[in-house]
Amino acid sequence: MLGYISWDVDPVLIPVEINGHDWSLRWYGVLFAAGFLVAQQVLYYIFARDGKPRQAVDSLTVYVVVAAIIGARLGHYLFYEWPLLVNSPRSWLVELVTPPFAGLASHGGTVAILLAVYLYARKFNDESYLWVLDRLAIVVGIGGSMIRLGNLFNSEIYGTATQLPWGFVFLRETDPTLLPLVPRHPTQIYEAAFCIVLFIITFYLWKEKRHALPDGVITGIFIILLFSFRFAVEFVKNNQVDFENRYMINMGQLLSLPAIVIGVMMLVYAYTTNNKNQNDTTVLKDSI
Repeated sequence: MLGYISWDVDPVLIPVEINGHDWSLRWYGVLFAAGFLVAQQVLYYIFARDGKPRQAVDSLTVYVVVAAIIGARLGHYLFYEWPLLVNSPRSWLVELVTPPFAGLASHGGTVAILLAVYLYARKFNDESYLWVLDRLAIVVGIGGSMIRLGNLFNSEIYGTATQLPWGFVFLRETDPTLLPLVPRHPTQIYEAAFCIVLFIITFYLWKEKRHALPDGVITGIFIILLFSFRFAVEFVKNNQVDFENRYMINMGQLLSLPAIVIGVMMLVYAYTTNNKNQNDTTVLKDSI
């Protein structure tokens, strides 16, 4: 091996055990929380520039945080541990709300957040559902980046073997099927970096183009780019569960395809609705 990076970081920041239960403070949890806190600060700025009160961000944050955790946990069981979901409901219900929240599926979190924002927009109907989604999509990249860095600290969700000089040897590997230890693609870093790129792109679109873009365009672009990259990066990522080894594409890729279609549909809807509104306005002016 010509060059590689040895990764032996302890995922536990502060070990804590209470009544036999592990309540340790982990790097993943710290980064997960930091992602939401930073995203909230950016949302304060965005909403202020759009003339919205600070309290609107506080309410939206509560909706999104609860939805993200519950949706990502449920998604993990639904997509990756279906037998446990069906056969041991009491077990997964306890694990669902008990730290350290081992197992989070981004696709489940995405669906839950979309539903939560819909409920938020109905209750606080100052702006449309798509308007809120466009602002939220900007900061999702921040949270996604932090979560993937958390995966790096956990030495999990990494890639296949590589001879590239930035390959990581994860010394805390516990899966015997992935031994002996060899340099692997640090796909957590790939995805974290791409999430930052997504943040830059969507923030630019909001800052420079928001008055010209129909509601929903920023979200549509975000979804298409995010899940297209997710589909591509899975080719150099290890499968998370054994059943994925039997198929040409894994669960992450399978779930990314309908997400990309939804992103395209959002763009079509946004521009179609905008053109219709413009035509209706033109007809009204002509009749006057």
